[in-house]
Amino acid sequence: MRRSAAVTLVASWTLLTASVPAAHAGNGVDDAHRYSYSTKAPYEPAQHPRDYQRAPRGFVPVFTENVSRHGSRTATDSADGALVLGLWERARKDGQLTSLGRDFGPDVRALLAAMEKVGYGRLSGRGAQELRGTAVRMARRLPQLLRTIARDGESIDVVSSGQGRAVDSGTIYADALAQADPALKPHIGPARTDKDLLYFHKSAGGAAYRYWLAHDQRLASTLKRITDQPATRSSARRVLARIFRPAFVQRIVDGEFSSLGDDVTAAEAVHNLYSIAPAMKAESPHGRGWHLDRYLPPRDADWLGYVDDAEEFYEKGPSFADSDITYKMAGVLLDDFFQQVEARRDGTSRRGAELRFTHAEEVVPLAALMGLPGSTRPAAPAHPYTYADNPWRGASVAPLAANIQWDVFRKGGTYLVRMLYNEKETAFKASCRPVAEGSHFYDLEELERCFGRK
Repeated sequence: MRRSAAVTLVASWTLLTASVPAAHAGNGVDDAHRYSYSTKAPYEPAQHPRDYQRAPRGFVPVFTENVSRHGSRTATDSADGALVLGLWERARKDGQLTSLGRDFGPDVRALLAAMEKVGYGRLSGRGAQELRGTAVRMARRLPQLLRTIARDGESIDVVSSGQGRAVDSGTIYADALAQADPALKPHIGPARTDKDLLYFHKSAGGAAYRYWLAHDQRLASTLKRITDQPATRSSARRVLARIFRPAFVQRIVDGEFSSLGDDVTAAEAVHNLYSIAPAMKAESPHGRGWHLDRYLPPRDADWLGYVDDAEEFYEKGPSFADSDITYKMAGVLLDDFFQQVEARRDGTSRRGAELRFTHAEEVVPLAALMGLPGSTRPAAPAHPYTYADNPWRGASVAPLAANIQWDVFRKGGTYLVRMLYNEKETAFKASCRPVAEGSHFYDLEELERCFGRK
């Protein structure tokens, strides 16, 4: 890597704490270092509902739709735990654990046991609560719409990717709506699966993307340049030094345990366990959390979070400025948003709500395609993504249970749309004109114009 780029990257971690979101009491993570969790950050609504704008006079809610990432989950497998426990056991036998490191093995085993009990890749207790909360707040936001759905016999459609955690998220959301207003229950249709819509990165529509992901040399070399920086090596050694004595850390660095992993791989495994731990808070002893943050110096958690964010940015997000391969395929989902509203306007649908449940691989590209806040700036090919010059952060763009919602209001033949992004009123892209300056409401015909649909 050129020296100028490396210097920028090394310096960028110092900017993290200046740009983190406001603290959320009781969320179980270190809010000063929230970005270090990347897209595994637990969900928090980004705006209080009492601050939402009122619809213009005479407009009433007639439809709502969303796309939501599944809620907090367990790790998808036990690989990270197996790697670090393999090293830990060897160090224990050799008497090479630090006093803090002696606790590390039991802590990891307890976390793995909790995840095995839930099931790898499955929704955790926290994830279920995130989805319930989002549903209840939607019911409180649009009580008139829900009454209309029940009174007029309209339907609520629930659709997911078909993957277990997304299916469960949809079920929990729908059940929470029915509990909030029991009259809705007969109007909630049977959950269905649409992989082309909500798992497009693995469907036929994602074939070109999968080929690019597997074979693009520019992508591979860019990510390698970011990961192979001296700052990453230094962070890795500091993380390992919390657990292992210096001589053992050097043995890892020297490649003695290459069958398990090198120093960076081992530190990234520790970071991955640290990142997933907040999602498993409900399953921790007495619900008090796992406290894996004590094994990562804060600045190193931040740096490894940046390395994780870089991978997410390039593989799923705005990526390179001269390519749309990562997000073009999300057009099928954006099209569905418009088609649902247009069908309602045109009288060809009696759906009152369209509820979709999916994954980061769909939400992150959709955010980039729509130009949502934080996802507007790709990286120039010659200048790697850094926190110093790009606002993209996985913890803000697509935390666990991230969501994009459109609320639709009608007066006569005019339909207005308001967008919420992680439950915050959010402007559409700059080329779209709201009904008034500072308003979060947009005429549907204006959105069709600025998104090239007419």
